[in-house]
Amino acid sequence: MEHSWWFYRSCIIHFISARQKIQIFSIWQNRFPVLPTGFYSELAAAHHIVLVTSLFEKRATGLYHNTAVVFDKDGSIAGKYRKMHIPDDPGFYEKFYFTPGDIGFEPIQTSIGKLGVLICWDQWYPEAARIMALKGAELLIYPTAIGWSLSDTKEEQMRQLNAWILSQRGHAVANGLPVISVNRVGHEIDPSGATSGILFWGNSFVAGPQGELLVQASNDRAENFVVEIDMERNENVRRWWPFLRDRRIDAYEGITKRFLD
Repeated sequence: MEHSWWFYRSCIIHFISARQKIQIFSIWQNRFPVLPTGFYSELAAAHHIVLVTSLFEKRATGLYHNTAVVFDKDGSIAGKYRKMHIPDDPGFYEKFYFTPGDIGFEPIQTSIGKLGVLICWDQWYPEAARIMALKGAELLIYPTAIGWSLSDTKEEQMRQLNAWILSQRGHAVANGLPVISVNRVGHEIDPSGATSGILFWGNSFVAGPQGELLVQASNDRAENFVVEIDMERNENVRRWWPFLRDRRIDAYEGITKRFLD
């Protein structure tokens, strides 16, 4: 998640001028001007792993994406996903920097199966997880960088953290798929000095297809886990709870509307 860390340094800007935003954005854009795919390709091939990375993509001058690139075990690029949902809320003014994704919700075929890769803010949208599942994803994966404002009370911080975990466990249950959610830890200062910055809450976790937690990391230190996921359970769970079978697709036309007035 190294490059996600740099990416989010440019996003914790609160109530500052457009000129300041541009200045700070330029610093990080110049630091990571293109997708550093060679490094990750070599890493995946050397360790014989499928590697999901979260990167800053400069598609053209003035056109930038928050992009996940997936590398297969041989180092080849299996595919990529451009973040579809772009937030604009206190501490995360990403609409200033990033263009919404334009390649849709497409699972990425790898040597270990079809991966439904989504990014951060996407994790709050059940529609994204559902479409990935309907297109055959066998795992849902969310590279993430999310945290607390230090001005929030402890009670509010726990409500936010619990909502974040519950929403993604809900995606696992509703779609009968395991979910892998990876979040960073540590405190990021606000370069503008307008806020106390963001304390990233960690708590990376893996959930099974019934939402059961298989592992959960801490909120204050970097950790590595090797987690075994029984993919055959997906089939069994979907037989017990056949949610996809019982969907009333004839009655969902309203879901594509912004609001039903």
